[in-house]
Amino acid sequence: MINFSPKQKEVWRNTILQHHRWNISYGAVRSGKTYLDYFKIPYRIRNARTDGLILLLGNTKGTLERNILDPLRQIWTPLLVGHIGSNNKVQLFGRECYALGADKINQVSKLQGAGLAYAYGDEVTTWSEDVFQMLKSRLDKPGSCFDGTCNPDHPQHWFKKFLDSNADIYSMSFTIDDNPFLDPVFIENLKREYQGTVYYDRFILGRWVAAQGIIYRIFADNPEAFIVDKAPPVAFCTIGLDFGGSKSGHAIQCTGIEPGFHGVVTLDEDYSKKEMDPDQLNAWVVAFVKKQLKAGYRVIEIFADSAEQVLIRGARNALAKARVGVPVRNAIKGPVVDRIRFYMVLMGTGRYKVMRHCVHTIEAFSTALWDDKKLEDTRLDDGTTNIDTLDAQEYSTEKYQRQILDMIILGGDASGNTKAP
Repeated sequence: MINFSPKQKEVWRNTILQHHRWNISYGAVRSGKTYLDYFKIPYRIRNARTDGLILLLGNTKGTLERNILDPLRQIWTPLLVGHIGSNNKVQLFGRECYALGADKINQVSKLQGAGLAYAYGDEVTTWSEDVFQMLKSRLDKPGSCFDGTCNPDHPQHWFKKFLDSNADIYSMSFTIDDNPFLDPVFIENLKREYQGTVYYDRFILGRWVAAQGIIYRIFADNPEAFIVDKAPPVAFCTIGLDFGGSKSGHAIQCTGIEPGFHGVVTLDEDYSKKEMDPDQLNAWVVAFVKKQLKAGYRVIEIFADSAEQVLIRGARNALAKARVGVPVRNAIKGPVVDRIRFYMVLMGTGRYKVMRHCVHTIEAFSTALWDDKKLEDTRLDDGTTNIDTLDAQEYSTEKYQRQILDMIILGGDASGNTKAP
């Protein structure tokens, strides 16, 4: 028997038993707002008009697959839930549907001319606004409707303005405590992870609030809780490298990944605002990498700022000439807010440590600020705080963010073992 929470039952009554053009559930993570959709989506598809298309949208096709289609497949089996093909089509409950990423403006062109009988949207606040505006005009069949979910963002976000409009919208706010099926220990851990940050208001309480003040409040309030004099055992190390410009410095970080992706520790750093020619910069990088290898660290990769391809090639050639066999790769450089949330979770769960001598890293995490002049969540980057060290630190771990977060969520080893890559 399937059990729904009181809040989920209320949403079902007001979106399925009653008709609204727009049906939005927003609020806390793991609050049950999306779980209900795993039963709404098949109902909508089976009852949708056949003279209109069915469209599923997510931040990217990858997140749509992970957040929506994978859980649907687990509940309803692969016989009823297919995979997204190269043509952006997917078979769902006997209907051919379309599945697209909505994070970029060029996705709009894929919607043009399509009349929709039903549309579903995951992580709506991460979309391009242009995609959403085009979607409005495509829901043109009698009885067409949209179901969607999102986490709150800042109060001036375009989607919040839409929710406050006089359109035919049913919306429901969820808090973490609206999900009675979660383990209370997990809820307390999640609250602790986001404690003292803007994400506590958004991801725990489900509120639309602006990002202001110190970013890593839990670190800034008590740096000693994260500082260690002796490094914990690490399975392998990575290095992050951020090249400086006219107003910024060069930063390089050596980061240890604990066995089983259990945690992250900043082992060593260097930071320089000196003007360096390419040869001096290469010598600086080689010396730092050699220092880590001499210390016995197993450095497997260097992730460098991908905007500086000439400097990356120079560092790569210099390391090869010095017979240092550590590959230099482009940093992923995903959204800064994702990197910020990652370190907030690490800090909130006690899984981030930094060696005491890494004074630039300690200062950078203690003083990083939100830019209160920007509506979007933006880290202040005006030269008053050390963003370069934070960038290098984030580059060093970005490749493994997903594995580490999965380990935290699952409470175990995301890789299934303790072997390094």
